[in-house]
Amino acid sequence: MLALIAGQGLLPSRLVAALERVGRDYRLYALEGFEPEVGDRPVTRFRLEELGSFIAGLVEGGCEAVCLAGAVKRPRIDRARVDPATHGLIVRLAGAMERGDDGTLREIMAIFEEAGLRVEAAHEIAPELLPASGVLTGATPGPGDHADATRAESVVAAMGAADVGQACVVASGQVLAVEAAGGTDWMIRSLMRVPEAVRREEQELLKGATLFERASEWVADVKEFLTASEPSRLPERDKALPEGGLLYKAPKPGQDRRADLPVIGPATVMLAAEAELRGIVVEAGGVMVLDLETVVAMADAVGLFIWVRPKEAQ
Repeated sequence: MLALIAGQGLLPSRLVAALERVGRDYRLYALEGFEPEVGDRPVTRFRLEELGSFIAGLVEGGCEAVCLAGAVKRPRIDRARVDPATHGLIVRLAGAMERGDDGTLREIMAIFEEAGLRVEAAHEIAPELLPASGVLTGATPGPGDHADATRAESVVAAMGAADVGQACVVASGQVLAVEAAGGTDWMIRSLMRVPEAVRREEQELLKGATLFERASEWVADVKEFLTASEPSRLPERDKALPEGGLLYKAPKPGQDRRADLPVIGPATVMLAAEAELRGIVVEAGGVMVLDLETVVAMADAVGLFIWVRPKEAQ
């Protein structure tokens, strides 16, 4: 049996679908305070302060493997609530947290493995999340985009070595934004001036609709606004920035790819188009794409390219 420890975002639901498609036995867990998007399926909550007892319960319950999937903000540890089975682990985790997110994840995976639990990667459960190399869209990158991708690869490698982030935006060789604690969406939004009315509409659009409905409404919206006489309702690219550019995303150098592998999805395309980027570049074999068909259809609707690019030889 697999213990799927779910964070935020669409990834856990896609893994649930993959597991159910092949009839694999699994149970859902989540850190207290996080609400994974897994429909009405039962989710068992646990606290980091009770990690030792939680892991012991998994083993006693017949779990053989765990998968960590979805975004999780670093929780605060309440030392007064640490149970006896977790005391030693908390000391290890506190030290790992000082080394950054990658160090923390490595320590957590080591703790699971020491208990005899195999750590499975999301893309091992759903291999279709890693698309084949190549340009997936009608729009294709030009010579300037190739140069920007090379520049972006070196930037993300340097960021990753410092455990800062896994993405950046580059235009005409200039680095416009880098991913940090706020994540990729926050980074792209930093390029835009968004009218408050539009931001409220965007938030409402994301509530209660299926992914297909959200994507379809967004494509219709963009087509209407791009041809409208009053385009000011669209988010506006900051005029102080050079035009065009691309979003580049890749794993950190030496990253353990069983957890925290970068992800893009429909929301990434929405934001990239609204920020007037030319395309999205992801490292082949190192970035998962959620709902690939929808992502490609959305990109084609607005002329963005999606390029799954092999890592250049160093």
